[in-house]
Amino acid sequence: MQQNTLPLDGIRVIDFTQVMLGPCATQMLADFGADVIKVERPGAGDLSRGFYGEDSEEAVNNAVFASLNRNKRSVEIDTKSPEGKQMVYDLVRESDVVVDNFRAGVMARLGFGYDKLKEINPAIICASGTGYGETGPYAHKGGQDVLAQAMSGVMEKRSDPSIPKSIYPTTLCDYTAGMHLVQGVLAALLSRAKTGQGQKVSVSLYDSMIAMQMQEAAQWSKHREVLNWAAMPLTGVFDTTDGALVVVGAFKLNPLQDICNALEIEDLSPQYPTLATQRKNKPFLQDTFRERFATNTTAYWLERLEAQDLLCAPVRSLSTALEDPQTEINGMLLDIDHPILGEMQLVGSPVHLSDVPMGIRRMPPRLGEHTEEVIAEFGLRQKERAAG
Repeated sequence: MQQNTLPLDGIRVIDFTQVMLGPCATQMLADFGADVIKVERPGAGDLSRGFYGEDSEEAVNNAVFASLNRNKRSVEIDTKSPEGKQMVYDLVRESDVVVDNFRAGVMARLGFGYDKLKEINPAIICASGTGYGETGPYAHKGGQDVLAQAMSGVMEKRSDPSIPKSIYPTTLCDYTAGMHLVQGVLAALLSRAKTGQGQKVSVSLYDSMIAMQMQEAAQWSKHREVLNWAAMPLTGVFDTTDGALVVVGAFKLNPLQDICNALEIEDLSPQYPTLATQRKNKPFLQDTFRERFATNTTAYWLERLEAQDLLCAPVRSLSTALEDPQTEINGMLLDIDHPILGEMQLVGSPVHLSDVPMGIRRMPPRLGEHTEEVIAEFGLRQKERAAG
């Protein structure tokens, strides 16, 4: 049986991205089959290569970099030199997409803005991820995940006002904007298939976080009411004798009654029959739940909650989640034997296609690993075109 090709097979992406937003986007394009050529600074490369802060071969091939850069080719190009600029232009002439996540205006100052590149290749798609957008009062500012959490209103919300405001510890904004960038590139490729013309694709950390709050924004716009799903009166995280669990008391006819049944306590729903009364008495309800959950194990309470068909789950560490059979069954772990890092696992793609399983075609590249290969490949094409 002939194996189906990956959906982006034959698409070439020139990748100027670094750290998280851009690399997670270009890695997904690479997973889908695109030939992603990662353009890196000579001797330094992607900023995430320096994660360890030390000068060693392992430092520029570390686990953080590896997690974001599989299935790519790395070339070292001095983009400020005339020769480097010409090499980029030669690559663009033979490519489909150029991706960056610099501050607004940086690509144009380097000589690689969309207006310049579309003169070289009218079909080129230029995709940029910035902090706040390419115009406006914040366009010049450096973007970063934590800053986007703060500026967008995400950091301000808490499940309880007594909890101090804090940084969400996973790169929520970078990953979300990266996936929006993938969507934009795929949409632009579909558009180009109809028109033959490329276009500019733009996303920002700020916009992605505003978009993520679409329900909250609509509620505020219409009713001037703060919508906070984490602050619902029957939802919370509760300590047990050996850990913690989370309960979401929603999507049922009488969730308070069901929680009380699971906790083996008096039914409080006649006293607090409506969401309004439950909100007003949330401290009492939560304290009652907390006291009961603290008397037994996580497994004990999960069994009782699930018997009432309540939404619940244990609070686990990442290491526990990675060891869960469901993670393996879902194909979310990829085993590699990296020439520098050795044996390790990378998180796979969360998008599963039935006919074209995605895996690792190329190891996360060493800095400049494919420079000579790409020069030879594109140099040959330049000669063939000149001869023709």
